[in-house]
Amino acid sequence: MRLPSEEPDVRVPRLVGLMAVDAYDAAHVRGLSLHAPDRPDLRAAAVDHVVRQYPRPGARVPRESTVYVWFDFGEGEGGGGIREPRVPRPPSGGLRRELPEPGEPPPRHAVLSLP
Repeated sequence: MRLPSEEPDVRVPRLVGLMAVDAYDAAHVRGLSLHAPDRPDLRAAAVDHVVRQYPRPGARVPRESTVYVWFDFGEGEGGGGIREPRVPRPPSGGLRRELPEPGEPPPRHAVLSLP
């Protein structure tokens, strides 16, 4: 009977979503090496997250095979985009509270007006 570490083929683990350091460990434990075409120095990508991998998770490959991982979506493949506000801000339009003229008593009800 063979031990799991002696089997000639291994299943590729799911690496998508893992940080680089964790993906490296998960592959290394199974006897696989990791290569990142978009990060020549994989150690510098320690906190980046894997977004794609090849071969796919669950594929059977020979021990000591290379698993390719990417940490960035390629050109035109989408991604999160920019999520924080950017300048210029959207135009201000819409309803605004109308302030009373100086010296007038404040209105009993709020008056709204368009700009």
